[in-house]
Amino acid sequence: MAVEHTIPDTAAKHAQGAFETERMSISMGPSHPSTHGVLRLQLELDGEVVTKADPVIGYLHRGDEKIAENMTYNQFVPYTDRLDYLAPLANNMAYAIAVERLAKLEVPPRCQAIRVITAEMARISSHLMGLGAFGIDVGAWTVFLYSFTEREKLYKLFEELTGARFTTSYTRIGGVARDVPPGWTDRVLAFCDQFLPQLEEILSLLTRNKIFTDRTAGVGVISREDAIAYGLTGPNLRGSGVPLDLRKDRPYSGYEQYEFDVPVGSRGDAYDRYLVRAEEMRQSVRIIRQAIAGLPAGKWYAEDARRIFAPPKDKVLTSMEELIQDFMLVTEGPQMPAGEVYFEAENPKGALGFYVVSKGGGVPWRLKIRSPSFCNLSILPRVCVGAMVSDVVAILGSFDFVMGECDR
Repeated sequence: MAVEHTIPDTAAKHAQGAFETERMSISMGPSHPSTHGVLRLQLELDGEVVTKADPVIGYLHRGDEKIAENMTYNQFVPYTDRLDYLAPLANNMAYAIAVERLAKLEVPPRCQAIRVITAEMARISSHLMGLGAFGIDVGAWTVFLYSFTEREKLYKLFEELTGARFTTSYTRIGGVARDVPPGWTDRVLAFCDQFLPQLEEILSLLTRNKIFTDRTAGVGVISREDAIAYGLTGPNLRGSGVPLDLRKDRPYSGYEQYEFDVPVGSRGDAYDRYLVRAEEMRQSVRIIRQAIAGLPAGKWYAEDARRIFAPPKDKVLTSMEELIQDFMLVTEGPQMPAGEVYFEAENPKGALGFYVVSKGGGVPWRLKIRSPSFCNLSILPRVCVGAMVSDVVAILGSFDFVMGECDR
């Protein structure tokens, strides 16, 4: 008995649309090593091409803004360390300036210069971390080792100044915790002198690397219009050709005194965002050198700030008035006038803003944080669509976000 084999006409069925492509839904994260924290991306794939991307956030939510409403203004300073925990000195500074504007406090020039030096050191430290992690995401392990070696040198300087390596809590409302120790600025300058050649060596591993350029050039392109519409700030915005830098456009803490350039990209892809951060580190060294060269003498805190932060311990132990003041500051907090203020600073990740509403007393009635990583991640559903799954890893690395400030 002969068996008849029937061969289906698949070409005809394709032409008639009888076959439907089955799309697959996968989760990238929240423990995926390329997500730079506890971010989860719910991806819909057509083969290897992303057709939909939904970022799922909140795994690191701690209720910082609500905590602020139950703490005195001074007590909240350490919580700002935990926002962008790669640049705590910059976070402290942004929060302190917001409350100082509410209290109508003017800090002296020396304090402003110290804050600028520490903020730019924090920018370099943050970008080094982003650069090293980005390198690992696309397969460049050596870059990670080099960048962390330089970052360790910065951490030693942070420890000399603040007593802590990571969560520094150095800035105070109305000043800083203490003056710079003797010889510290010389050691910072020595770091800058040796860092620039090291930075060029690190960048030489990536900038003309064929594998790196293939993974980043033309990947994750964000147009100038989209970058503005989605509220991107920082290097992610400047990578798309928008020369917005709050240090230039709305200067604070004496930034108007320093000469530096604002790097911008031309295509808005992952490669441009890498180049912008690389140039920002060079410009930060330039600012640090100018700030140290012109570091003024005088107080490192505002005279009026004594009503806000605690008096010196030796006076607390020897003076009844100082003891009472210390007790009132700890129990009730510094007495602020009623009003509201919004201030944002140019942090390494973008514009970090604090909106503070006071009804008087030592505790804010409301505090809202404008975190740059949260706003920058909002464009992921747009920029990831059409990319390959492997490209999503490079896109995330180029965004250099931190979930601590995204989730808050």
